[in-house]
Amino acid sequence: MNLEQLVQDAISELNYTDCFLVEIVEGANKFEIFIDSDEGVTFLKCRKISRLLEEHIDANPNIPEKYTLDVSSAGVGRPLKLFRQYKNNVGRLLAVKLADGSKKEGDLLEATEEHIKLEVLKDPNSKKKIKEKEQIIVEMNNIMESKVKVRF
Repeated sequence: MNLEQLVQDAISELNYTDCFLVEIVEGANKFEIFIDSDEGVTFLKCRKISRLLEEHIDANPNIPEKYTLDVSSAGVGRPLKLFRQYKNNVGRLLAVKLADGSKKEGDLLEATEEHIKLEVLKDPNSKKKIKEKEQIIVEMNNIMESKVKVRF
């Protein structure tokens, strides 16, 4: 059973052209499917995809009778995996871990398949009331992990 293909087929069958698969995490009798969307993932979309997947999984004799299936949004706390996610999050605050171990945090201004552009504080430890900002380019192949951060 190719779970990735089943998810793609379910998204297509439901005509959710704005939705896309981000990640599948398989454990002992547990399947976690993380999807994202250009227009936002709703509970209804997750439920419909889940129902279609259950039909296919239940028909597979290699799957144990008891299993857990979770279909949900990739969510704010999960790392960005695909270029499409970066593009959808332009304008939001991003925390980025780089290959050299350093970290950058700033507003995502631009995303291409080759790089992202962040607006970061020039000197985060400055005591000035008005903080100076600068724009930096981070190559995609230099990113180990990126997460959207919520502002309060």
